[in-house]
Amino acid sequence: MAFSLPPLPYDAGALASRGMCQETLELHHDKHHQAYVTALNGMVESKGMQGKSLEEIVQAAGQGGADMQPVLNQAGQHWNHILFWQVMSPSGGDDKIPTALAQKIDSDLGGLAKFKEDFKQAGVTQFGSGWAWLIQDSAGKLKITKTPNGANPISTGEGTPLLGVDVWEHSYYVDFRNRRPDYLQNFLDKLVNWEYVAGLMQQGGMKSGQSA
Repeated sequence: MAFSLPPLPYDAGALASRGMCQETLELHHDKHHQAYVTALNGMVESKGMQGKSLEEIVQAAGQGGADMQPVLNQAGQHWNHILFWQVMSPSGGDDKIPTALAQKIDSDLGGLAKFKEDFKQAGVTQFGSGWAWLIQDSAGKLKITKTPNGANPISTGEGTPLLGVDVWEHSYYVDFRNRRPDYLQNFLDKLVNWEYVAGLMQQGGMKSGQSA
C-alpha cells in the first residue's frame, strides 16, 4: 500500500466565510499536504517501513534520532494535516462545546477563556514553523503544548492529540499576512469543530487508517 492524500471533509471554499479562503485551502491541501505524502511514499522502502501504520512510523521516527528526522518531517506532517482538516468545520467555533469536553476544559485548563489565551500563546510563541496542540496525557488530563516543524505529541510521547493548529506561514499568509495571533484567534473563535474534538477525547484519539 501507499500513503494517500485524503479529500477535504468540506468544499475548498466552505471555510471562506469563517476566515480561511479557498486559495488557502487549495494551496495548503492540494500542494503542501500532497508534497508530504509524495515524499513519504518515496521513503517507505529505503527506510524499511512497509506494512507499518502512519502512527507507528511517526512514533518510531520521533525516537529514531537524526537518521529518522527526514521521515518524521514527512510522516508527522501527513498525520498532522489529516487531523487539521478534521478539526475545522464550516459551522465551527462559536463555543459550541459538548458538555464533557467543556467540563474537562474547566477542570484541567481553568475554563474556556483561559484555554483560548494559553492555546493562542503556544501558537504565537512557537518560533518559526510548527504546531500548537491540545492533548490528553496518560493520566487523562488535558494539556496545551507545542512542537516544531513536523513533530507532534505522538512523536514526542507527550500524549494524545485532540486539537492541532498549523502555524507554518503557508497556513495563514494569504488570509492574515504576518498576523499569526489574528489567525489563531480566528481559528479558535470560528473554525474549531468542537464535536470532533470531543469525539477524539471519548475514543482515545485519531487513527489515520493509513499504512505503508
